[in-house]
Amino acid sequence: MKRPRRNFYGRLKGKALKASQKGYLDEDLEALSPGAVSWEANPDRTPLDLTALFDGKPVWLEIGFGGGEHLVHQAARNPDVGLIGAEPYINGVAMLLGKIRRAGVTNLAVHPGDVRDLFDVLPDASIDRAFLLYPDPWPKTRHHRRRFVTPEHLEPLSRVLKPAAVFRVATDIEDYVRQTLEQVPRHGFDWLVERPADWQQPWDDWLSTRYEQKALREGRRPHYLTFRKS
Repeated sequence: MKRPRRNFYGRLKGKALKASQKGYLDEDLEALSPGAVSWEANPDRTPLDLTALFDGKPVWLEIGFGGGEHLVHQAARNPDVGLIGAEPYINGVAMLLGKIRRAGVTNLAVHPGDVRDLFDVLPDASIDRAFLLYPDPWPKTRHHRRRFVTPEHLEPLSRVLKPAAVFRVATDIEDYVRQTLEQVPRHGFDWLVERPADWQQPWDDWLSTRYEQKALREGRRPHYLTFRKS
């Protein structure tokens, strides 16, 4: 299979890692791999065996997990579920690994890279739930094509989600809400909404992230959008 050309926008690394964080990466990351995801390790794009990875449990996916607090929260609440987190920002990956150690959860796998590479090797209709929480807003109009809620990302997401799977999106950017509501239903999703509280109030199992706390401090209203794969 020919490797596609994919531009990546965003940060891969921030400030210098602490010694403890370097230790987490050196000691823990490899064991948490979901399998061969990179093009170097898997040039034929052989699908991952999620049944073996999580002993047949339902699988949830968090796209861009930031510091990992929501991912670990869901793993601790749902021991009967396997979760995969994808995040290219290595500082966030290091923060997640520290949280995994402290929480002692074992039902997690981590892909420290572009979720598009992970989509390549996820089997069709293999994911029961997906989360996109406070994604990079790319506020300038000319950068809106870099947002996750574009066909380049939504088409493979739709492919890997099971019928009736839930896709949750949280954002504090009104124009991101607009684009999400325009684009996501075009790719096989129904917006589950009956009243304003359905998008104004967080989910019952929600853990407010540091990104959300920043938005609230700065006076921006969070939106909680729930979609179902049709």
